[in-house]
Amino acid sequence: MVEPDAPNSSRRRRPGRPADDGTTAGSGGAARSGGGRAGGGGRSRGKHRGGADERFTATTEALGAIAVDGAGVSASIIDTSTGRALLAIDDRLVQPVASLGRVLLLIEVAAQLEDGRLHGDRLQRMARDTATGAGLWQFLQEPTMQVSDLATLVGATADAWATNALLTTVGMDAVRSRAESLGIERTALIDRVRDRRGPDDAPDVSVAASGELSWLLRGLALGEVVDEAVSNRVLGWLSLAADLSLVAGSFGLDPLAHRALDHGLQSVAVTGSGPGVRAEAGVLRGPASSVCYAVTIRFEDDSLQRRLAVVDALRTMGTEVLEVVHAPAER
Repeated sequence: MVEPDAPNSSRRRRPGRPADDGTTAGSGGAARSGGGRAGGGGRSRGKHRGGADERFTATTEALGAIAVDGAGVSASIIDTSTGRALLAIDDRLVQPVASLGRVLLLIEVAAQLEDGRLHGDRLQRMARDTATGAGLWQFLQEPTMQVSDLATLVGATADAWATNALLTTVGMDAVRSRAESLGIERTALIDRVRDRRGPDDAPDVSVAASGELSWLLRGLALGEVVDEAVSNRVLGWLSLAADLSLVAGSFGLDPLAHRALDHGLQSVAVTGSGPGVRAEAGVLRGPASSVCYAVTIRFEDDSLQRRLAVVDALRTMGTEVLEVVHAPAER
C-alpha cells in the first residue's frame, strides 16, 4: 500500500476495474455476480450469488443470514497486489451508502490541490452548508479553514459541514467528471449532506457497488487514482478515520491512532452509516498479504436486534479479512 506520507510522483495511471462481463480484468479470480439495479424505487435485494475463497466461509454465511432476513447485501474482497477476486457477492449491486461517496469528493479536492486551483484557499463556514450530523467543525470556534484542513476533517470524521463546504467549492459537476474519467460507473456522490431530506431531494448522499469500491481503494493503495500524489493525499486523509465500528472493528487497532504499523497491520477504512444503511470500503495490509474490501448493506432498521445483526456480520467479515492478511496458513 502506498504510504500516506510517501513522496509525490508524476505517474498517471487509471485504476484497474472489473471487466464488463462480470469477471476481474487481468486475473483468474472468482467470477463476479451481476444482479441488482442502480437507483429506482423500492429496495434492491441481493441474491447472495458470486464466487468466494474458502477462507471466507463464515463471511458468506453471516452475510447470507441477513440477506435471508431481507437485507440487500453486496460484498467484494480482492488481493491488492494481483487484483484477484477473493469474495464476490452481488458486487455490481448499486445501493445507498450514506456519506461513503465522500471518497470521490476527496479525490477531486486532492486533484485540485495538486494542480494549484485550490492552493492556500480558506473557506468560510456558511449557513447554506449547514449540516449538524457527523463531524467537529460545527463545534469549533474557527469560522474559516484551509481546504486541506477541511479535507482532513472529512477524512477523519466524515464532517458534514466540511463536506458541504468542499462540495460547494469544487462543484458536483467536477466530482462527477472526475469519477467518469476514472471509469467509475456505479458509484456516485449524488447530493450534499442534509439534516432532512424532502420529496425533491435525492434519497441519500451517495450510492455505490461494492465491486467498484474495492477496485477504487485498490487504485488508491497502488497510487493509480489520478496519480500517486493525489492517491497519497486521499489515503492520508482517510487514514485518520476514527470510525472502526464495522469491518475494521475486528482488526484490534486504536480507533484514534492507527496510521503507523501495529502488529504488522496498516489499515485505511471509510464508512457510511445512516438509517437502514451500513457500508465500508478499505485496505488492510498485513505481514502475509494485503487486501482491498468493500461491503454495502441495506436493511429494515426497525429494531436494534436487526441493526446489531448487520454489525455482527460485518465484524465477521473483518475477522476473516484479518486472518487472511496476518496468518493465512493457520486457516
